[in-house]
Amino acid sequence: MRANKEQLGRSYLYVPATAERMLEKSLTTPSDVIIYDLEDSVPPSPADKKGARGRLTHFLTANKLPSHERIAVRLNSTATPFFAEDILQAMRLPCVRTLVMPKIHSAQDLDQVSEEIFLAYKGHKFRNPDGPAVQIVASIESAKAMYNLGPIASWTSRYGPALGGQLSALLFAAEDYCADTGIIRTTSRQELLYTRSHIVVIAKAFGLKAIDMVCVNYKDLQYLRDECEDGRRLGFTGKQAIHPSQVEVIQSTFVPSSKEILRAARILRQMEKAHLSHKGAAGLELEGGGMEMIDAPMIKQAENVVRIAKAAGLPIPDVE
Repeated sequence: MRANKEQLGRSYLYVPATAERMLEKSLTTPSDVIIYDLEDSVPPSPADKKGARGRLTHFLTANKLPSHERIAVRLNSTATPFFAEDILQAMRLPCVRTLVMPKIHSAQDLDQVSEEIFLAYKGHKFRNPDGPAVQIVASIESAKAMYNLGPIASWTSRYGPALGGQLSALLFAAEDYCADTGIIRTTSRQELLYTRSHIVVIAKAFGLKAIDMVCVNYKDLQYLRDECEDGRRLGFTGKQAIHPSQVEVIQSTFVPSSKEILRAARILRQMEKAHLSHKGAAGLELEGGGMEMIDAPMIKQAENVVRIAKAAGLPIPDVE
């Protein structure tokens, strides 16, 4: 999901396709990604699902939309009778670049999604296969999904990314996961530490984004900030939002702090000076005294900090 400038994926705001007012409001959100939802936020009756699908189709074709890289649609799962029509409608809309797929329990579920994407290209010719590849976000919601996480994250379409879609991220659906496993949620989040850490590590092993769980207490923004900071420390690249008020907190948290940026800039400058002096290592003075040896992993971390800061439009200080 890259253009000339790196596309950030800090906040993923769900917008129900149940009301015109909420759809219209989404046109002004700063969220990095907008997930128009046909699944949980829509009542389960066939009439409601059909109505939401039609409402969303009309909205996405009748309005001047944000950058297409920011638009995603969460479909109903492959196990429902609504999936086939959901994906056909989504593939008819060139502005939809990302499909969020709930209840991915195995790589075979992704095969089923890919098959429908392929048919939309070859059978229905809804899209030009020379256009951007469809990005797939796999929602991890069950014990079975965790058991199969490696095969899910390493999945590739048998048709290739251009015709069958490309996995771009793992998303953690904590409430569904707890319902499936019997884990009791607490505000400490300790009971989900293993699961969240495992999702991050597997995602990073295969070059995927890792999207953290929803903070269901959407009115307590301080708790949200704490949960965001916790998720970022674990290595998540972004977080889901269920209310527009959560977006600013998420986006301001899932970026390096000014202190982190300064440290990264100092590391890179010190190594630049060391290399000019034909030295392979350098020391970094610490606050309060002491010296830290700069090595290759620290340089890589510093480069990542500066890259994300630049993508977010944050200033990089000049240092000596």
